[in-house]
Amino acid sequence: MPIAKPAVFAPTPPARLRLLGAGMIALLVLGGCSQLRGRQGYVVDPVLTQAITPGVDNRESVEKTLGHPSFVSQFSDNEYYYLSRETRQLAFADPRPVSQQVLRIRFDAQGNVAAVDRTGLELVSKINPEGDKTPTLGRDRSFFDDIFGNIGAVGAAGMGGPQGGNTGP
Repeated sequence: MPIAKPAVFAPTPPARLRLLGAGMIALLVLGGCSQLRGRQGYVVDPVLTQAITPGVDNRESVEKTLGHPSFVSQFSDNEYYYLSRETRQLAFADPRPVSQQVLRIRFDAQGNVAAVDRTGLELVSKINPEGDKTPTLGRDRSFFDDIFGNIGAVGAAGMGGPQGGNTGP
C-alpha cells in the first residue's frame, strides 16, 4: 500500500499574481494611513517662557530671552505674541491641531513687562463652511436672475423722473 504524501498548498501562477497584488495594495493602504506631524510657529522652551516676569523684565530682555515675537499687536506696539502649534494629519486629510500655546506679553508705557498671559486650544473654534458658498440672508437668486433681473425695473433714460429738476424741500 503506497504512503500518501501530505498536501502542500502550491498556488497556480494566476493565484500567485492575485496574492502579490493583494499584498501590494495592503502595503499601499497601510502606508497611506501613516500620521504626519507638523509644528508651526515658535518652538516653546518652558524654562525660558516661565522666566519672563512682570515688573522685572523689559522689552529688550524679552527679545534677548525669547527672540523676536511671532507677531506684534496691530493696535499698539505694547503687546508681543509668541504662537506655537502642533498638528497631526492622516494621509491626505486636513491637518488638525493637537496642541497650541499662545504667549502674550503686555508692556507698559516705559517698556517694562506688565503681564504675561498663556492660552491654549480652548480658544480655538472650529468652523464648517458649506461648500463653496457663504450663506447669506436675503433672496435666493439664480444666475439668470442676476443677469436679467433689472430689465424693466429701471425706467428708460429721460423718462419717469420728476419734471423740472430738484424736488427737494
